[in-house]
Amino acid sequence: MKPLRIVEGIVAPLDRVNVDTDQIIPKQFLKRIERTGFGQFLFYDWRYLPDGSPNPDFVLNQDPWTQASILLTRNNFGCGSSREHAPWALADFGFRVIIAPSFADIFYNNCFKNGMLPVVLPESVVDELFRRTAAAGRAGYRLTVDLEKQEVRDESGWKVSFTIDPFRRECLLEGWDDIDLTLRYEDDIRAYELRHGIGA
Repeated sequence: MKPLRIVEGIVAPLDRVNVDTDQIIPKQFLKRIERTGFGQFLFYDWRYLPDGSPNPDFVLNQDPWTQASILLTRNNFGCGSSREHAPWALADFGFRVIIAPSFADIFYNNCFKNGMLPVVLPESVVDELFRRTAAAGRAGYRLTVDLEKQEVRDESGWKVSFTIDPFRRECLLEGWDDIDLTLRYEDDIRAYELRHGIGA
């Protein structure tokens, strides 16, 4: 997993509450067995018109937000089914950070397992970020999300701190997924197998 330390990029505003995983990646696209290739189907029902052409009114079809790496959204993001394809699709599109007042628990956990940082900020702070994003318009509002300092800041000097579980923070900083964590004990595992005649 790619380490995540500091993410600096354009903020894409998605001003919707209760965005569920079927809206993030609709069920008809879950047949792939790879973790890649899902970005093209992200928010499919919002990004595309019934004839399959891009919806010009949807934010991720507009410059500069086609290049965004930070998603700003509202309460209960990632609710619904537990599909891990949702963070896969967001990451494949190019997002590394999602900022919201709250997340669905399973989605929140899946983000960490897939090298993405979900940042929980108070609703009043999220409101301010939406205002700043709107004020920047097509110039693009840029943020720096610093996991090492646990801080979100912009180019004008505005900043806010966020909290995160220390273990999850370390895993993102080091780029450790569940397999990497297991392999840290490879010597102990091998010694155990030798003692018990496993795999001999």
